[in-house]
Amino acid sequence: MSKHGVIGEIAVELRLLQQSFDVFDEAAATRLRLNRTDLRCLDVVLADGPVPAGQISAALKLSPAATTTVIDRLERAGMVVRSPDPGNRRRVLVTATEAARSAEAEIFVPVGQAGARALQRYGTDELAIILDFLRTARRIQEEQAASVRASS
Repeated sequence: MSKHGVIGEIAVELRLLQQSFDVFDEAAATRLRLNRTDLRCLDVVLADGPVPAGQISAALKLSPAATTTVIDRLERAGMVVRSPDPGNRRRVLVTATEAARSAEAEIFVPVGQAGARALQRYGTDELAIILDFLRTARRIQEEQAASVRASS
């Protein structure tokens, strides 16, 4: 197959991969009785928490008011709690609850473990190429998203 043909197949596979991420996220959100924005927020809190609301706003590209609404819903769902930041009394930190950690263990850890097992078939040099490709693809997506936002 030609280089052009392989690049075309990679493009198709990336589109299908994106769709599979969307399907997984939708299934996880449904399982947790959350909407997709709430799930994205929960992901930030699980990965980086405890986090200030402003960091969540920046990560999700939401207004402070929208971020407060998301945090309110997650708090009502028992997934996060708010607490004062000991280093800054004007700031509130958002922390994942034990229920959120249980959901992470049940839903997200297994997919990460399956992915790690699948990558074991590659050698170190191949993994370096995969990592470079993923970083490049993410950079391009971020640049293109900025371009679309700028043209709005």
